[in-house]
Amino acid sequence: MQCRPRCAACCIAPSISSPIPGMPDGKPAGVPCVQLDEELRCRLFGRPERPAVCGGLQPDEDMCGSSREQALRWLGHLEDQTCPQTDPAPAHELPGRRAAD
Repeated sequence: MQCRPRCAACCIAPSISSPIPGMPDGKPAGVPCVQLDEELRCRLFGRPERPAVCGGLQPDEDMCGSSREQALRWLGHLEDQTCPQTDPAPAHELPGRRAAD
């Protein structure tokens, strides 16, 4: 399968924790990578500075779906399912709560 022209869902939806040129701390989920050009193509494609995780994402019918919107939804859902969960603050530490509540 080939990448869909002007899609870039895999360069927008997932978070990337490794450094990217122009994004030394990686990229948060839902934020377009700074290496996307005007045609939504990766400027680092095939270059050694491209993060390994990017090269690991290969176009696939399940991931890409039949539209860019489906790809963004699927990758966003995958991001939600795989992001590290943090322990919620105890109820007494939540904003607006008093210790006596």
